[in-house]
Amino acid sequence: MEEAVSLLYAALMVLSSLGSICGNLLLLLVLLLNKELQTDTWGLTLSFSLSDLALGLSTIPFGAHNSLFRPDGYPDDGALCQGSGFLYLLLQLASIHSLTWATIDKFTEICFALSYASICSLRRTRLVLVLVWFYCLLNAALPLLGFGRYSYSKTRFICAPSFEHSNQGFNMLFIVVGIIAPTLVMCSLYGYIVFIARKQVRRGTFVCNDQHCFYVPANTYFKSSIVMVATSVCLLVCWLPYICLCFYETFSGSEGPETASAMATWLVLFTATLNPWINSMTQARYRAALRRSLAKLHQALQCQRKTSRPQSTALHLEVVTSRPKTSLVGPPSENEAMTPQTGPGDTRGMSHPDADRESPAPRLCHIVEVNEDRDTEGSEDRDGATDSTSQPHSPTVEIPGQTDTDTEAVPTHRTVPQQRNTP
Repeated sequence: MEEAVSLLYAALMVLSSLGSICGNLLLLLVLLLNKELQTDTWGLTLSFSLSDLALGLSTIPFGAHNSLFRPDGYPDDGALCQGSGFLYLLLQLASIHSLTWATIDKFTEICFALSYASICSLRRTRLVLVLVWFYCLLNAALPLLGFGRYSYSKTRFICAPSFEHSNQGFNMLFIVVGIIAPTLVMCSLYGYIVFIARKQVRRGTFVCNDQHCFYVPANTYFKSSIVMVATSVCLLVCWLPYICLCFYETFSGSEGPETASAMATWLVLFTATLNPWINSMTQARYRAALRRSLAKLHQALQCQRKTSRPQSTALHLEVVTSRPKTSLVGPPSENEAMTPQTGPGDTRGMSHPDADRESPAPRLCHIVEVNEDRDTEGSEDRDGATDSTSQPHSPTVEIPGQTDTDTEAVPTHRTVPQQRNTP
């Protein structure tokens, strides 16, 4: 049972690590490539994205490695365990508190749109970021100073705060102020935004510009409400098991079940994978910026391919130009070979003084070649003909699929276009 739990925990941790790295790198790329997203409050999004990326690169792979190769863990007083515990608590608190202030910024932009620019200024955003990181650093440093303790948990496979009864004060500070308060704030703000959206749907909303007023359909508010409700549900699902387990271990003095503890820890770390998608990519402006970024990347790849083509084209031109020139005089074409010859008295073949002038392209015609030596009667008629200008006889045409007895003589005429040259 323990081995199966370890393998499952390791697989989930690896997937979470890959998802966190890819999702947060994509979010950072979108932020850096699109200047319109770099508003006065974009530092809040940058803060929780960097925190989640650091979790995906450090704590999550560390837990997967321990569950497979070091299930017994490390000494609690060792530098590795103390350092990894400090990093885990610092990044986890920075992620959830930065996300909370990003939600407050979104709430202010929706509910106080007219005064949003004055409320969420660049100076205030920087002050909020400084306070958030100062609180996280202070809270993560308290166990190193003697208030609380970091220890390796064999059920979580990571070094984390020890939820013993002797550390009850630090545990309550960490759980209530660090986790429960920001989670409740985010869920409350999302719930209030959904409430306002329902009121707007009932009353009807019009958006006006200098020329026209447009009615905002209820479907727009419905989609936004679904996104916010889904975000609140994800927060509660990921954090409630961990909060309940922390309370249980703190007040009971014993560790929780191994499977429940491992799954609760994985759900908390899985928020590093979900945050860039449910909090940023669900917004229309971020999705539009992502499409523009992908279009820019595709255009850059096409330009790189085009710049690599002229070298091969130049080599081809050199090969073509190095070929010897051939004479323009060649054998007569098929149409010229089939043109009837003229006699001495026929003026059709004589050249005209204006023949050197540019003449229109000759008209093409299809000439049907028939077998004139089909029978002996045709040859006798040709030999007995005295007038060269008489109408030619009608040879026979062989129809596919018929025998010699069923073949009938079908008169055909050879049509040759005559070119008349005017003097």
